[in-house]
Amino acid sequence: MDAEVIVVGAGPAGLMLAGELRLAGVDVILLEKLAERTGESRGLGFTARTMEVFAQRGLLSRFGEIEVSDQGHFGGLPVDFSILDGAHQAAKTVPQSHTEAVLEQWVTDLGTDVRRRHEVLSVKDDGDSVLVEVRGPEGVTRLRTQYLVGCDGGRSKVRKAAGFDFPGTAATLEMYLADVRGLDLEPRMIGETLPGGMVMVGPLPGGITRLIVCERGTPPKRRTEPPTYQEVAAAWKRLTGVDISHGEPVWVSAFGDATRQVTEYRRGRILLAGDSAHIHLPAGGQGMNTSIQDAVNLGWKLAAVVRGRAPEPLLDTYHDERHPVGRRLLMNTRAQGLLFLSGEEVQPVRDVLTELIRYPEVSRHLAGMVSGLEIHYDVGTGTHPLLGRRLPRLELALPATSRPTTGFDLLTPGRGVLLDLADTAVLRRRAEPWADRVDIVTARPTGIGADSPLAGTAALLVRPDGYVAWAAPGSHHDLPMALERWFGPSRAGRLS
Repeated sequence: MDAEVIVVGAGPAGLMLAGELRLAGVDVILLEKLAERTGESRGLGFTARTMEVFAQRGLLSRFGEIEVSDQGHFGGLPVDFSILDGAHQAAKTVPQSHTEAVLEQWVTDLGTDVRRRHEVLSVKDDGDSVLVEVRGPEGVTRLRTQYLVGCDGGRSKVRKAAGFDFPGTAATLEMYLADVRGLDLEPRMIGETLPGGMVMVGPLPGGITRLIVCERGTPPKRRTEPPTYQEVAAAWKRLTGVDISHGEPVWVSAFGDATRQVTEYRRGRILLAGDSAHIHLPAGGQGMNTSIQDAVNLGWKLAAVVRGRAPEPLLDTYHDERHPVGRRLLMNTRAQGLLFLSGEEVQPVRDVLTELIRYPEVSRHLAGMVSGLEIHYDVGTGTHPLLGRRLPRLELALPATSRPTTGFDLLTPGRGVLLDLADTAVLRRRAEPWADRVDIVTARPTGIGADSPLAGTAALLVRPDGYVAWAAPGSHHDLPMALERWFGPSRAGRLS
């Protein structure tokens, strides 16, 4: 084998996945056809859930100072995200180019074999391994790996070569995206619906202005090159009456509202993550964030299987958990597109939804949907409110050292965590056979109110991706069953 896992695509999903695998000691080759990062800003900022993901891996400090906000929108209708108690605020105006630079340095520090100027030509799953034909600087070569993951975007070579079905709807319109210097425009951070379409304006670092322009009735074009800035400026003037032709474009792109999702995230030894598995209108900045969370869900599972710590069926939970998330993403982005990009005929719907958003329950629901904080996985039956949900922000006191820490800090190594919150020796003894892959931590939560979902909780089993797999009291299965389901047989069981 040339590597235990080959990841194709050095965008946010591929980089995050490579990092997750390396944390678990997996030998990874990361293939990228581009010679260097594009430097294009593309996706901006992180949702609250992605902020938590980066906090879990100790990555937030690498981004430097981050501007945060609890103001968001759904289809251009303002939503106050501060209603999500105990959540990180979302990050604003962090260009995707910066995110990729940070993640690439992280995976390099972890020892990932990053190979740029390597384009995948074909893939073949022979049942025992995957053969990958690659064209690189030295010509065409063949690599063999246990598992291959396509993170190579909406036009994924891996998806096509492996024969994944990718049903959905084709684009019905074209939108322009441009980063421009030399403009002095009033910010329209969540966009503005106009009689002829929609425009959005956001300031970026370095005196750059992000523009998004959608002129209603503009059919998608088959382009082999990006649109010109003159096209963007002309559309802007038709919609707003303002001349921006004097601006200096940094980069210009076009995109549509095509909506597709693969029917399966895994076919044998080939898996897909990120835009390779789902494409949609980029409403609310959810695409990159969902892609990163795909990678975090898959990484620890794939590592456990590759390292022989868990049986192969664990990989099926990747599809079971993330396909519904992708399907819901497509649903909400299509709904936002209808609200945002339709004409006056949809105004009554906008007015009704604006009224509904004033109700806290509705705002909480929409904010949870867009932020990714609503996600709930099936981890088994039980009554504890955190079962299958992310571990919330949790301040902890460690009695052994009198040192404060957080639940996110405990997840930094990318391992499972058993939080013993009631100092129960019997619990720790039952978990000890899994101590080679689960950290057993006795701690006392601080600042927990009576209405907290953690009130009265004696213990939590937290997966490496930050989701609660077992809780006491509240789970209907005992701790060893939960440990074996998510982390494989105990050391004694593997040796017997």
